[in-house]
Amino acid sequence: MGPAGEQVGVVRIEVALRLAQEADLDLVEVAPNSKPPVVKIMDYGKFKYEAAQKAKEARRNQANTVLKEVRFRLKIEAHDYITKLKRAEGFLQSGDKVKAMILFRGREQSRPEQGVRLLRKFAEDVAEFGTVESNPTIDGRNMVMVIAPHKNKSEVKTEQNAQRAATKEANRAARTGAAASSEPAPAE
Repeated sequence: MGPAGEQVGVVRIEVALRLAQEADLDLVEVAPNSKPPVVKIMDYGKFKYEAAQKAKEARRNQANTVLKEVRFRLKIEAHDYITKLKRAEGFLQSGDKVKAMILFRGREQSRPEQGVRLLRKFAEDVAEFGTVESNPTIDGRNMVMVIAPHKNKSEVKTEQNAQRAATKEANRAARTGAAASSEPAPAE
């Protein structure tokens, strides 16, 4: 490819190097794995800078999903259950996975079916925000279930950024509208 992005075609390396020297630019390999390799006549410093900017942008938009934990007791009261449910819904809405854990004590360990029933009810209650990723399993004295959000962390982050931008724009428009209306009328 030429310096202006035009197609030069398949040429020998010596010819491509001569064209790059004539244009006072570098010969940069942009697709080494293709047959034949694709090279472009361009400024190598600019190429490295643009690649670094793309990598930086990708890192900024990348979001790591975190595993949040909600712990229950087998004999949890209704209002406590609702509190834990709301907490889990908030985690799922923000794009995090939720690990629901029931802690068994003493004789409660002999009744794992009650724990499964409670976790299934919990999964049904948060079904609007997430789906069961791993079914209830017994892990020592605990029973664990993992729920994954419908939206991943990066989608949630993108939506939040768009919402912030819209809010800023609305606030800016309101301020400029208020400033224009507070100006005194011209005297006649």
